[in-house]
Amino acid sequence: MTGSLIVVGFFVLGCILGWTGYLPTWITASDLSTYVLYLLMFQVGMNIGSDKKLKDILHSIRPQLLLVPLATLSGTLLFSALISLVISHWSLFDCLAVGSGFAYYSLSSILITQLKEPSIGMQAAAELGTIALMANIIREIFALLGAPLFAKYFGKLAPICAGGATTMDTTLPIITRTCGNDWVFVSILHGILVDLSVPFLVAFFCGK
Repeated sequence: MTGSLIVVGFFVLGCILGWTGYLPTWITASDLSTYVLYLLMFQVGMNIGSDKKLKDILHSIRPQLLLVPLATLSGTLLFSALISLVISHWSLFDCLAVGSGFAYYSLSSILITQLKEPSIGMQAAAELGTIALMANIIREIFALLGAPLFAKYFGKLAPICAGGATTMDTTLPIITRTCGNDWVFVSILHGILVDLSVPFLVAFFCGK
């Protein structure tokens, strides 16, 4: 929860600095956000590759466990597609790109902004990236605050699916407390697989 609020705070600060014109020219005129994106992609790979539990997880994978991230992916994309019927301003693929963040707000928002800029312009791309940022932050907050209710009314897998890509890190503690230690392995595996899908799915839908 605190981490999400910090991210929102930095986002608001950036908006204020950009709007008031206090940012140095070299920041606004350069491809700094592109290099930040490269750094984020490197950090994703480094975090996954350095996880000491990764080898054990790969050796312990059973085919049935893959149904959990598959349910998260398909359910999120299904409802992202349905919401596009209500939001006429954005296309089906724009809504799918936003949903494909799976609560990984930092990576998905930057990716969407960068990839959509050539086709819809800087202003519209920044707006869609902002929507992705807020939608995926809200998803993480809902997972953090609603995990006990999700587990009570929908079963132990519900908090894991709700957490999306965050179940290997930020929402893992609340999932462990709510669902028990038996679900830690499932949560970590789910987070890794969903995490890996984010750049591929976002890039795919942004290209449509």
